[in-house]
Amino acid sequence: MTQKTFDYIVVGAGSAGCAMAARLSENSNISVLLIEAGKKDTAMTIHMPGMIAKVVAPNKHNWNYWTETQPNLNGRRLFWPRGKVLGGSSSINGLLYVRGHARDYDEWAQIGCKGWAWDDVLPYFKKAEGSDRGDDELHSADGPLLTTQHTSDSPLNIAFLNAASEMKLPFTDDFNGPNQEGVGWYDQTIRDGRRQSAAKAYLTDAKDRPNLTILTEAQVRRVILKGKRATGIEVSRKGKVEQWQAGREVILCGGAINSPQLLQLSGIGDPADIQAVGLPVLHELKGVGKNMQDHLDLTVYAHLKDPISYLRFKAPHRGIPEMIKWMLKKPGVLSDCVTPVGAFLKTDPALERPDIQFHIMLAMADEPHGFADPHEHGFGIHICQLRPHSRGTISLASDDPLAPAKIDPKYLDAPEDLRVMREGIKVVRRLMQQPALADLIKKEKDPWNTIDIDDDTGTDAVIRDHAETIYHPVGTCAMGPADNAMSVVDPELKVIGMEGLRVVDASVMPRLIGGNTNAPTIMIAEKCADMIKNSLVAEMA
Repeated sequence: MTQKTFDYIVVGAGSAGCAMAARLSENSNISVLLIEAGKKDTAMTIHMPGMIAKVVAPNKHNWNYWTETQPNLNGRRLFWPRGKVLGGSSSINGLLYVRGHARDYDEWAQIGCKGWAWDDVLPYFKKAEGSDRGDDELHSADGPLLTTQHTSDSPLNIAFLNAASEMKLPFTDDFNGPNQEGVGWYDQTIRDGRRQSAAKAYLTDAKDRPNLTILTEAQVRRVILKGKRATGIEVSRKGKVEQWQAGREVILCGGAINSPQLLQLSGIGDPADIQAVGLPVLHELKGVGKNMQDHLDLTVYAHLKDPISYLRFKAPHRGIPEMIKWMLKKPGVLSDCVTPVGAFLKTDPALERPDIQFHIMLAMADEPHGFADPHEHGFGIHICQLRPHSRGTISLASDDPLAPAKIDPKYLDAPEDLRVMREGIKVVRRLMQQPALADLIKKEKDPWNTIDIDDDTGTDAVIRDHAETIYHPVGTCAMGPADNAMSVVDPELKVIGMEGLRVVDASVMPRLIGGNTNAPTIMIAEKCADMIKNSLVAEMA
């Protein structure tokens, strides 16, 4: 590879980066470099939905991050898996296609993010989506990100839905439809049993374009600045340091951890954070690395009377036929996500939007994140608190660009977050007491079988001992009006006070949306790519 100058350099080939590079390179008159620290996405475990535990647990396709100790979680450090591979976290995530609540985006617009209300972003959700639901006011069948309704036939899924009905919880047939609230099936980023990562969706066709260069196993060390303009990047690759020039823009798509870290390494951010590791401050932006929000999650597990969990497929006489089904693109355990059914509900009926989300887990996990394989039949229900009030930070641990950043989510700093988690757990435990589920359950798993549903003190103690991330960090390069001291990018996602530099990923979300973050991150990239392409057209006119 001899070319060292490109019109656009996209840093990070995750959910946003793949979409950005593919959409920009549709214009054959511009050159695009997409650069990724991880390897190519060739591992079978990435593409096989039922093997998610193998890619979420520590492995070579994962950054394998850990947080700082969390005082409100009894001093625990939490494992934070993030994708380090083509497709980024969309190559290791739970494969759920969720947009969030329409009101989430209207709220963005109300706090100063002009052009990001629901009516503004819906066309870009539709532009990205290739749904088997077909075309209607809210869905599109033509987009590159293929989505599918459920294929799983586990009796646990049906029991969950029936128990919800017995509890008089509402049902919704589309979490991305007119009414998010309710219990139902998740749409999945799966087609023909294959994961539809951002790399699969956007790079399969784009990778052969002569104006798109994709570079893997190359970690960006810093953005090169000339005054207040980004002119390129410095990269560690094959044991050497290289520089690549950007004629028009450098676009950071590293995500809520790596994008603020890269800005700080480049001298852009809060002076106190940058100077703490001895680096020079080149552009003051106090919001960089602040405003971190994440969905805290806890799973209530129960032992089953009969061997109906996914553990039964570990036996070769059951597992091998499932592998054959997957290879033949027939529906089966390996072709479906492991959390196909769930809910968006309110802990208080007076709320405007759901504040808790459930996912049913069709196996008993002894440790979070797939650290250990299940060894007994059971299942779990995840409780995710959707609208955290706590705010964390990303900061530099050292001046070494290859060293991980310090991740401090500050979970449960806001007392309201603990209350919502507690109330969500009560709903789940009552759900498990409904006949449809209770008939399948032997007993709740420790410690729940010793704690009464209304024992708030005992429940809070379990939350502090066992709560984990559900993998949705956002907000660390927050979008907002330029006159807000904590805004990092403006509504065009341009870094405030800089030229030739944007951030386009989940870090720009000013507030965490009420749901999974993959689809919204892709939407952000689709919208920003359109902004850039429209500006090029205007420039040529």
